[in-house]
Amino acid sequence: MPTNEKIETLEREIHQLKERNARVEEEKAWETSYVRVFFIALITYAVAVGILYILDTPKFLFGALIPAAGYILSTQSLLVVKRWWMKRSGLGEGSATKSLF
Repeated sequence: MPTNEKIETLEREIHQLKERNARVEEEKAWETSYVRVFFIALITYAVAVGILYILDTPKFLFGALIPAAGYILSTQSLLVVKRWWMKRSGLGEGSATKSLF
């Protein structure tokens, strides 16, 4: 393969990698966004309201806050735990060969 073709192939591959990395970053941003957490909590609340209403639970609107609040607390507190774990395990430094526990 001539040098120009090799360079063009490499440039094309680099461009594809950059596009893929951009998509991965967008997905990561969505997974950690407050908008996503809010909408999942809202859906959780709505489903819990429906179930508690069908079960004829007193104060079902208030009771439905418990699973939604639990979801929010778990996702937000787990970010702190994740950072602590990654720092402790050394995986935040780019090494995937260290112990995971």
